Amino acid sequence: MAWGAAALLGVATVLSAASEAWAGWDVVEAQRTVAYGLAAIVDRHLQQVPAAAVALDAMRGLADIDPQFAVAIQGGRVRLTNAERVVADYPAPAADDVESWARLVISVALDAGELSPLVRDADAERLYRAVFEGALGTADLHSRYAGATEARDNRANRNGFGGIGIRFELIEGEARIVDVVEDTPAARAGLQADDVIVLIDGKPVRGLDRSEISARLRGAVASALIVTLRRAGQTIEAKVQRSLIVPKTVTQTVDGGIAIYRISSFNQRTASTLETKLRETRERMGSRLKGVVLDLRGNPGGLLDKAVAVADLFIADGPIVSTRGRNPAANAVLTARPGDLAEDLPVVVLIDGRSASSAEILASALQDSGRAVLIGTNSYGKGTVQTVIRLPNDGEITLTWSRFHAPSGYALHGLGVLPALCTSPQQATAERSGDPARFARTLAVWRQAGLDDTDLRRRLRDLCPPVRRTDTAEEMIQARRLLSDPSAFARLLAAETGHVGP
Repeated sequence: MAWGAAALLGVATVLSAASEAWAGWDVVEAQRTVAYGLAAIVDRHLQQVPAAAVALDAMRGLADIDPQFAVAIQGGRVRLTNAERVVADYPAPAADDVESWARLVISVALDAGELSPLVRDADAERLYRAVFEGALGTADLHSRYAGATEARDNRANRNGFGGIGIRFELIEGEARIVDVVEDTPAARAGLQADDVIVLIDGKPVRGLDRSEISARLRGAVASALIVTLRRAGQTIEAKVQRSLIVPKTVTQTVDGGIAIYRISSFNQRTASTLETKLRETRERMGSRLKGVVLDLRGNPGGLLDKAVAVADLFIADGPIVSTRGRNPAANAVLTARPGDLAEDLPVVVLIDGRSASSAEILASALQDSGRAVLIGTNSYGKGTVQTVIRLPNDGEITLTWSRFHAPSGYALHGLGVLPALCTSPQQATAERSGDPARFARTLAVWRQAGLDDTDLRRRLRDLCPPVRRTDTAEEMIQARRLLSDPSAFARLLAAETGHVGP
């Protein structure tokens, strides 16, 4: 029986030997990254998960690289086996000794690599993905790992990146600009939709994929690049200076005295963009502005604090959301501050089965505070909060570490938010009637449904089943009708706050 690389040679000797033999990854750096990630999961995850359980699942993740391997613990020993025999045998560390378990994960990878070219030839990123996706299997469906490249893209979407402000598509092998974002370097340099990008800094782009072209367009803020374009048969050269680009998440239309804001997700500029657009619209329209529609259909969420900031624009005071987790740092109550510009405007919120996370926080806050009538279907029901942990390899773990609760106290996880007017095509006609008293009674039960009462929560969700409604017109038609009928709006608003009699 093999005793395992670490047991036979000592960890330092193994790491040195493997570093020479395995050029694909630095073993010392791998151990540091794995230890950091495992410690974060053990310390911060919403559910208590012992280091031993997380590490065993991390080791089992190696089967994603080579399925012949299995890992089990028995009688205080950890055994690595393949289809034929026990490959290695190790003493199990103490259940809460994260550092020792991380060393064991790397030892198992080294011993597996001695027999498997698939494991031996795997680069560092392949190893991290297998290990962390295995480890996070202990946690939940919403926790995930992103490698260094994907993590950089994620951070760019959240916080912005140095770019020029265009969207392009590959059409017949050519990079054709389909949109130039207003007030960006590309717009100021005169780039236009339908321009074809031929060269970037003198290098051809034909034959490159989207990610390679994007990487060439992006760079340090204030750095410059030369873009050569083909426009209507002519070649044009433009010098463009990169600036901080934050993806646009808010679009506005004004129709019949109603301001409609489509919010696709929540990033660093969502709240400030909405506030600016709304302020300009109020100043321009004055008393002709009847109300606001916030279209959150298909919105998967994003930054929690930005959803709270949007809610604060419409709520004068009181709670917006509370978060509760195992780690004390995960517990918070976030409240509105008075003095915002939209506290007096009638509001309708559109939601559907893909409105999730931060979108649900905003919808439930406006409903519970009596500030908005909700139209659509039940929302997704993702009532957990994720924290992003940056790893030493520049990747990141997005880890579930708390649940959020609506101002009325109910946990949104697995339940979601109930609209006052249901548009789900799977719903019975009686439930689609929009009867305020009926809705008020249902909502009262909704708000009392305990987190562990899964049967009741399932029955409640079946009252207005969550479906995708992003591209349907019914919700917007009802929103316009409701904002044009103050008495009907007031009745539904009262029902949401429980002020409707039987």
